[in-house]
Amino acid sequence: MKLLEFGRDFKPDQEIILRDYLAIERTRLANERTLLSYIRSSLYLMLGGIAFLQLKDFPDFQYLAIIALVFSAIFLVIGIYRFAVLKRSLKKLYYNFEQKEQAK
Repeated sequence: MKLLEFGRDFKPDQEIILRDYLAIERTRLANERTLLSYIRSSLYLMLGGIAFLQLKDFPDFQYLAIIALVFSAIFLVIGIYRFAVLKRSLKKLYYNFEQKEQAK
């Protein structure tokens, strides 16, 4: 699945200097770190929702459990969407820099 591929898959339209290349790499790594943060938050909400579902003595917590599970799914979708949007914009700006460097 191309959406979740990690790696250096962009190349420049023109020659870029090392500072620009490193800035691109920092942005790419920050994007991946943000995706992992969304996934972690989603998993914590799912864990909390499942824990609230297990409390049989407190039926009022069932609503809280359902809300936590819904927000867990929403966080996951938002995180993947934001990751894909930034990755797509990076690809538009810089296409496969390393292949051009290898051709030299």
